[in-house]
Amino acid sequence: MPPEFARRVLALLAEVPPGRVTTYGTLAELAGYPRHSRHVGHLLGNLPEGVTAPWHRVLGAGGRPSRPGSHHADWQRLLLEEEGVEFNASGKVDLRIFGWPGQMV
Repeated sequence: MPPEFARRVLALLAEVPPGRVTTYGTLAELAGYPRHSRHVGHLLGNLPEGVTAPWHRVLGAGGRPSRPGSHHADWQRLLLEEEGVEFNASGKVDLRIFGWPGQMV
């Protein structure tokens, strides 16, 4: 992906406020690269040393953390719950309530 992709995605991610979440697909689309959600995931999973981004505010399209059942997903859930994001009994976040930007379905 071109360097502009990373700049756009990280700039958008920086706008997601505490207590809200977005999806990989939403970030890709807003950055001008629809259907490139996997590239967003790859970017966030391989951030260079010293680059900080609120990666924990990005979920899969269904409102679930990526890599369910992993230490990474547990840590992500803990960080989001500390910000006031609620998970239902099946481990999903209601994107209509907590989604950014606006209501997501």
